Amino acid sequence: MPRVDLSENEEREQVVAVVDAWTQRELASEGPLIAVEKMEVTDGTATHRWLLRFKGDEKDFITLWLTYHQRTLHYETQFMPAPEANELEVLQYLFRKNAQLLQMSFAFGPEDAIYLVGRVPASLLDDDELDRITGCSLLYVDDFFPTAMTLAFPGLYRRRRRS
Repeated sequence: MPRVDLSENEEREQVVAVVDAWTQRELASEGPLIAVEKMEVTDGTATHRWLLRFKGDEKDFITLWLTYHQRTLHYETQFMPAPEANELEVLQYLFRKNAQLLQMSFAFGPEDAIYLVGRVPASLLDDDELDRITGCSLLYVDDFFPTAMTLAFPGLYRRRRRS
């Protein structure tokens, strides 16, 4: 996609239009996206935000937050709660996995929970980028969640049986 210099207002409007159109197409496609909540911003004092809820394989649901900040789209999903056991091993496992992630990383969030986070310049946002963001988020959760949870909650977490 060629780079076009837009004013911040035009850029924000373009991001909103791209995300809104993409979510509507994804909801209609009967794929893993099952719900969208959009937080409307009308007074200019806050950012635009979407909560995208997906059906997961290892987790029942995976919620991806998209937030438009000045000139960037920030995305995050809560990966797991704070580890109750083997904290060092869990963090070593996840932070080593950071090297395998595409434009995302594991990070601490509220209440020491572990999140997957990333951001993209708003000017580069299009359908392909939203496909990459959501696809990577779902893939990384499904791939790394079972091992991390087994380490963090021994005896409590049981991996799902695949049929």
